Amino acid sequence: MVTTGAEQPDFWQHGVPLLLVALAGCVSGSVPAARPAPRPIPRVEPTPPRVEPTPPRVGPTPIVHNDPEIRVGLVTGASGVTVGGSDAVVVNQPDGSRIITIPAGETWQLSPAGARITLRSPGGWTSVPYDAMALAASGPSATLRVNGRFYRGLLDILRDSTGLTVVNRVGMEAYLLGVVSAEMGRRNFAEQPALEAQAVVSRTFALRNLGKWKARGFDLTAGVSDQVYAGAGAETPEGRSAVRQTRGQIVTYDGAPIEAFFYSTCGGHTADGYEVFRGARRPYLRSIADRAEDGSDYCSISPRYRWHEEWTDASLRATLERNLPPVAGVPGKDVRQVRDIRVARRTSSGRVDQLAIALGGPEIRVNGLAIRQVLRPLSGELLRSNAFILSATGAGERVTHLTADGMGAGHGVGFCQWGAVGRARAGQGYEQILAAYFPGTRVVRRY
Repeated sequence: MVTTGAEQPDFWQHGVPLLLVALAGCVSGSVPAARPAPRPIPRVEPTPPRVEPTPPRVGPTPIVHNDPEIRVGLVTGASGVTVGGSDAVVVNQPDGSRIITIPAGETWQLSPAGARITLRSPGGWTSVPYDAMALAASGPSATLRVNGRFYRGLLDILRDSTGLTVVNRVGMEAYLLGVVSAEMGRRNFAEQPALEAQAVVSRTFALRNLGKWKARGFDLTAGVSDQVYAGAGAETPEGRSAVRQTRGQIVTYDGAPIEAFFYSTCGGHTADGYEVFRGARRPYLRSIADRAEDGSDYCSISPRYRWHEEWTDASLRATLERNLPPVAGVPGKDVRQVRDIRVARRTSSGRVDQLAIALGGPEIRVNGLAIRQVLRPLSGELLRSNAFILSATGAGERVTHLTADGMGAGHGVGFCQWGAVGRARAGQGYEQILAAYFPGTRVVRRY
């Protein structure tokens, strides 16, 4: 994303073929007469009871006319994956042939076996290797479990170049149930328009990006590189209501879905699209002052509205030794002493666009979003945003202390999630909120 799209707030891209799994006949239990029955599971001695995750309380999977299917890459390159379900789980081959049924509540292990995949029961039974597998819950309201998390829809298990890929195939509206609350957290009734705005933004993002990762067998990832999808376990009543109330609605410009960028906190001023994403010069991705009539910033309620980071001589050298090589190609051993570090250029919205670092030779220039990687704090997270003021003690000879006083979290283009909450609290509806962050756009019902 964008992410974010995206960046998860506390709120803040190959070659596997697409699977078309015929599961309708599989769930009924029919097996072609000429196909041998699966090997039976051997009897084993009882083992101590296993404590399994409690399935979330979810309603029936939403049924929406013309609701498009989306394929989400939950896991890639995994050396092993655990699966199960809140009800019995039917395991099939891609052509729909039954392999076996996993009893309700049990956890089974999927593993790579050469270029294929095997399934192992808790008692030790192991399947013959298969090219791929497809899993379906046997009940209409049941969920599937992958590595302890519950999901609606179907699962495709694929063999990739380094391990296993797990793809969740699910209807768009059911997918959004696992996105909205994961992105926005729990909100109260007065803040519901912010959740509704997020639902429309996330639906727009997903529709525009269908097929983004097609070469890898799915459309979107489940993390912040696209938008956060945490499955059925992340659903909340407020999130379900927001998805239901905005069913099928997307943000459009000239009749097409927009590039729906979003992030956590703008810090009081959003960024022009081209400031951050060089190809995103769009009329609706322009900088705005995110300010209320009383002069306060709508996102001032965010815990990341203002922030502070600092580095000593030693910690700054350690930070640059670790982060400069992959970004600027500078060997870590060359970071013996930091003579200077300064802001060389800012964008029209005041964000740092170029950082100049002097290590003894010619200045090293770091641009755009890479700045947040180079100044990544010791916590391992990206620097919260490019909107900051830098102050260096000893600049010109030897930097002994560096501070960054910043504003907001995320790239700053488009939809500000905490700003949306502030606008909702001020009485704005979701369409008014979306019009503010994407000027000149329209909200339309696509299905």
